Amino acid sequence: MPEALTLSPALPYPPQRAPDGSLTLAALPQGRLLHALARPGADAASLEPLLAALGDGSPHAVRPYAPGQWFVLGSEPLRPGEWARLTTQPGASLALSDQSHGRVRLSLDGPRARSTLARGTGVDLYETVFTPGSSAATLFGHIGIHLTCLAPERFELIVLRGFAESLWHELVTGACCQ
Repeated sequence: MPEALTLSPALPYPPQRAPDGSLTLAALPQGRLLHALARPGADAASLEPLLAALGDGSPHAVRPYAPGQWFVLGSEPLRPGEWARLTTQPGASLALSDQSHGRVRLSLDGPRARSTLARGTGVDLYETVFTPGSSAATLFGHIGIHLTCLAPERFELIVLRGFAESLWHELVTGACCQ
């Protein structure tokens, strides 16, 4: 796959900023997004090094999705042959599914990020509850997202590709940049 395609954002929109600079919405480069599922009987503690090795080493690259399930992200796409190596390890205690082309990552950053997200989701986003590293599978309005707090005023939203434009427009028209 051409590098320009895999390193470009999945949405063709430039970052949107609120007029007062308090909020920025941006589409992130595609990179890699793996869905990891623990095989039955796998010890969760023994999976941590395996999960960490799948990511790119950045903070919060491994995100809980559901019991025994994680999203593992990286800013770079998988290199040729890497997928075959990851999925053919004998005795592997993780099943992997490459979601890189099926999901889009958005960044919402700024002092108004929490209040903007609170308008569309039922997740408790209070600063002492949803701290950096916290993740939740939730809805924003009617759209399913995976929400992660990356820093006190920075969030990443993962959405199915088919809903990415709708989520973008909902964020832009509903709160971000009007």
